[in-house]
Amino acid sequence: MLVKLSLSSMRKMFKDYLVLLFGLTISISIFYMFETLAQNKTFIEANAMISSIVFIFHVGTFILGAITVLYIFYATSFMLTLRQKEMGMYMTLGAKKPKVTQLMFFETFFIGIVSLFIGLIVGVGLARGIAELFMWQLDFSGEGFEAFYPSSMITTILFYTALFFLTSIVNAWKISRKSVLGLLHADHKQDQVKVKGKKTIFGVIFAIILIGAGYYSMINIAKLEQLGVILAAVTITVGTYLVFISLLPYVVKKIKENRALNEKGINSFTLGQLRFRMQSLTKVLGTVAMLVALGLGAMTAGISFYHNVELQASAFYANDVAIHQPTAEDNEALEEMNITEKNTYHYKINEQGIYFLKDDLLENPPMIKQMNQASLELPESARVSDPLPDEKYAMQDLPDQWSTALSMEMNTGSQMFDDKEVYVVDAANYQSVNTDETFVVLVQVDDFTEYLPQLKKISQNQSELAESYRGETVENVQGKYGNYVAFKAIASGTIFMGLFLGIAFLMMMASVLMFKLLSTATTDTHRYSMLRKIGVRKSLLVKSIYRELFLLFLFPALAGLVHVLVGMQMFSFIIIEPYTKIWIPISIFLVIYGLYYWITVQMYKRIVLPSRY
Repeated sequence: MLVKLSLSSMRKMFKDYLVLLFGLTISISIFYMFETLAQNKTFIEANAMISSIVFIFHVGTFILGAITVLYIFYATSFMLTLRQKEMGMYMTLGAKKPKVTQLMFFETFFIGIVSLFIGLIVGVGLARGIAELFMWQLDFSGEGFEAFYPSSMITTILFYTALFFLTSIVNAWKISRKSVLGLLHADHKQDQVKVKGKKTIFGVIFAIILIGAGYYSMINIAKLEQLGVILAAVTITVGTYLVFISLLPYVVKKIKENRALNEKGINSFTLGQLRFRMQSLTKVLGTVAMLVALGLGAMTAGISFYHNVELQASAFYANDVAIHQPTAEDNEALEEMNITEKNTYHYKINEQGIYFLKDDLLENPPMIKQMNQASLELPESARVSDPLPDEKYAMQDLPDQWSTALSMEMNTGSQMFDDKEVYVVDAANYQSVNTDETFVVLVQVDDFTEYLPQLKKISQNQSELAESYRGETVENVQGKYGNYVAFKAIASGTIFMGLFLGIAFLMMMASVLMFKLLSTATTDTHRYSMLRKIGVRKSLLVKSIYRELFLLFLFPALAGLVHVLVGMQMFSFIIIEPYTKIWIPISIFLVIYGLYYWITVQMYKRIVLPSRY
């Protein structure tokens, strides 16, 4: 009988449960997708490039799992709040507390299992779609990939089943500890508003000091390194909570004391509602602000890293490609590109080493990157200006600029020629080397990314040449294109992880705030009812709801956004332009956040302003 009542109530409250189901489904599907991309052994072994970024998806699942634990406890507590009064009525009508406790366990676990089933189905489709995107982005084979992967399925089922089982026990335990009167009057409790001067001032000052220290750590992350990350995480988290615990209630109190603003329309009621809520919402708003920072930060960093790939690849190489012993196919590829600069350097190679003609190097000094350890900006390109010695010199004895030009720009290191010694010699010594002459071409083009197919073909030919010298397989030869491919592989994994983690965080964050606001909505019903009875128009009450909830959504959004804008400085030592395309994640955030705000308003209105009003 109780099960039938429970199912009937769940059908009646389907709209309330739908938001909870949606958030859980997104979390489960993304978790499964990350695990599938990380665990597909055949797929990983067939694509060496993917194996290098598997750790990204393992990190993603760990972070998502940790945040999901927090989210599920908040979300299921909302469900418990909705059902408390009804559970009390069952007990009043004669139901035994153990039966009601079992019923609460069943409902919580049932919602979790339904979301797990739907999430796995969505996750399989998501895994297939993202894998296809990877194959297209990185141009590799999808052979061996399985969207329905048993190992990932088992991992996801075990993790979420255990989590749902734990939360079901917690909810059942909470019900068992409450009396019948406590359940029946659960929505009649009030929060005391406490804003004390000295404690508030101390809390605000301490919060400013902590957040300032955290921002300093993020801006100077290159100097502080790991210590800076730890310091920023601790100080900003604690400082954020202190801002919402100490400063926000005080600010709302001062706004309410402004007579001109307070006495306009029904602002007195709206601000009174805000002030009434503050004590119970401070910790939740702090949590939401940190989740905003995590979610928006994950998306911003992922997108920024992806759009900085070409800049990152250019940080070490002034020339776009170096071609040893160009073939006819290489020359055809060069003809298809708009070349801005092209220089040729002759050399001879035998068993003893590689001999570059000094006259070529002096006639057209190659371009190199001038690395500046003190600056985080993109290094500038400049021609080698150091003089060359008059005699035969090994590369390691040359000035640094020439050593960089030969090893980096011309790719004469071990990856191409194994362990052969490199020399720069004058014309007489060059002629004495009894072997055929060959050459290397350094090329710069007008748009590197426009000629990726041609550069890929050249790189493949250079890899084959390196294999003939080294006697072993070479995946990618040293150079800007090789760097680009490696950075793009990591960036592609990072952008997908960042986007999906960010979206999951933002949805969970907005859900947490929504659940908290709706769980206290029943206590406001009698206030709105009284206002309607004394003649306040419904339209004014609706405007009051929009304003009140807008402010509650606005406070953590602003705090999280500021954290992200400053926090992107943490990536300045690995991302050349960390704020690239920042409007994309901010737009995604505003859409998700705005949607949850609108849903919250509609559900809140349905609770406090029933249709009969």
